[in-house]
Amino acid sequence: MVQTFSQKSTTDEVLSGHELSGKRFLVTGASSGLGIETCRALVASGAHVVGTVRDFAKAKSNTESVVEASSSSGGSFSLVTLDLASLESVRRCADELLEEGTCFDGIIANAGVMATPFGHTEDGFETQFGTNHLGHFLLINRLVPLLRSPARVVLLSSLAHRFSDVDLDDPNFADSKYDAGVAYARSKTATILFAVEFDRRHRDAGIRATAVHPGAIMDTDLARHMDEAAFQAMMDNANNASGDNPLVLKTIPQGAATSVWAAVVAPADRVGGVYCEDCSVAPVRDDEELVGVRSYALDAERARKLWAVSEQMVGETF
Repeated sequence: MVQTFSQKSTTDEVLSGHELSGKRFLVTGASSGLGIETCRALVASGAHVVGTVRDFAKAKSNTESVVEASSSSGGSFSLVTLDLASLESVRRCADELLEEGTCFDGIIANAGVMATPFGHTEDGFETQFGTNHLGHFLLINRLVPLLRSPARVVLLSSLAHRFSDVDLDDPNFADSKYDAGVAYARSKTATILFAVEFDRRHRDAGIRATAVHPGAIMDTDLARHMDEAAFQAMMDNANNASGDNPLVLKTIPQGAATSVWAAVVAPADRVGGVYCEDCSVAPVRDDEELVGVRSYALDAERARKLWAVSEQMVGETF
């Protein structure tokens, strides 16, 4: 019998009774918010976790709770440097892990940026699309040789995907007016489409991919480009436009629960190639409610086209 959880479930509740000794995971964005909690929960269950961080010194201080959890569980925790806004950094990180040669049972693509001012990554991509999608697209594809079957790839998306499909003709806003919210929404739709196509390509080898929505959470670095008033205004505007499913803020342990559920607990065939929220598979909904996944985000042909565009942008074919 598969145990069911809810939007209030926490990481420790989801992983209760799951012994992860001998399992190894890579978690991006490990030095703040959901990333710290995801790493802590996994090592507390005995897993070996490698966390990627941009600022190594900051991360050492911020992840003391993860190190403490690993010391009493038999798990372990280590850090590697990664800047998803730099393809050079992504390649360097991947090469370092490939050279080490130790396999992973799962990758949780947790890192991301939200509502940034208009700008570009080191390689000239719009910041949110380049960081949230292209950086992870390159990293994960390069690390496929290290994924041992059965393995999971969990990509953090957002309900924001419901506000915009990807624009495959103008991903960098070169020919259209920039809107920070729309750019974020497009990057998170791209995240789901990436999961759909990655899962199609690798499921026969026992490697499954899923996209998850962690929930609305204030206390993370993701909202660092928004002050509390702006964040609340975003919540109010979204709720005013919704019907029977208003946004409810989650705690960080509740927000990270769906990530570890999809990576460890949920049956692979249940979550492969789909979108999950509140520790369950989300329904397809094209209405104005703030739940579920838009059909365009699961469109297989659109996922293939995005894959081709992404390969062209990063200059590598997988």
